[in-house]
Amino acid sequence: MTTSDSEVKAPLWMAIEEQILKIDSPNLAGGDPEPLIRQIAGELDNTGYNVSRHGGNLILLRMAMRDAQKVGRPLLKDFNTAVEAFALEDLAAPYAAVDRLIGNISETWQAMLKSERRAVVIDVVEQRKLDLLIAKAKQLPDDQGIRLLLSEKVDGPVIVTAMGITDEKLQQVKDQIKKELAERERVAGLLSAVADKSDVEKVKHLFTNDVAEALILEMAGVDQGAIDGARQAMEAEQKEKQRLAEEEAARKKKEAEGPSLEDLSAEDMANYIYSIREIMEFSDQEKDIRTMCAQSSIPKALVDIAVSDPAKLDELEKQAQG
Repeated sequence: MTTSDSEVKAPLWMAIEEQILKIDSPNLAGGDPEPLIRQIAGELDNTGYNVSRHGGNLILLRMAMRDAQKVGRPLLKDFNTAVEAFALEDLAAPYAAVDRLIGNISETWQAMLKSERRAVVIDVVEQRKLDLLIAKAKQLPDDQGIRLLLSEKVDGPVIVTAMGITDEKLQQVKDQIKKELAERERVAGLLSAVADKSDVEKVKHLFTNDVAEALILEMAGVDQGAIDGARQAMEAEQKEKQRLAEEEAARKKKEAEGPSLEDLSAEDMANYIYSIREIMEFSDQEKDIRTMCAQSSIPKALVDIAVSDPAKLDELEKQAQG
């Protein structure tokens, strides 16, 4: 659906009907139409239509005036009323709406059945649909109005003007829609990989791949129960994973610290103390001592004593030697 700011010259039949629409209804009730015909012909001549000196065009004007006097009102009065009666839902299929409009109007105005008039009716009906879309778009919050017009294939310049936005804003919305479409395509791929799984498993898979809940509900075809079930299952899995990680961390820590004093044999105790004394000859700095002891796999329990109470090493050494 497009519109243009440039004015296009209306077909002669429409220009004639627009002039007749300006005439007061009492003047169409009867009497000699010639003064009105000459007046309208002159108006049309002044706006670029050759009517006064063109036999065929003058006949077209006379026929239109005859029909208006016969009915007692201008054709465009009925036509405009019918167009304005269209609601947006009536125009879901514009060409069907055009057929209905022409069919209804032609019951009174046979001239509307002429094939050359259909193109004008189509333009008017499409413009009515555009006007209604713009009116609806302006009532929608955030960027929903812009999205509505884009979904209806309204031209960008028309959207910018109608919604009072910048070209940059329009492009921003287009880019966002593009991202959303890409995300939907990604989610469709994720769903195909778990097509044979339960609803809870599908939701878990999508959550794991950072899919938003709203999109899961829409595309996976699941209910809130599946969402809640997946969350509970994932929380339980996370707790179990954390428990195992803590156990593994404790195991590694214990392994790194080495055996406790009670678990050391007298021989091992003596050997470790000997190694500690050698290390302490190189440095008396706790950091250095701990680093070198760790490199030599000396139990942490002995290292803690060495840096906090070196004298106790003598006592432990005597115990080890019996």
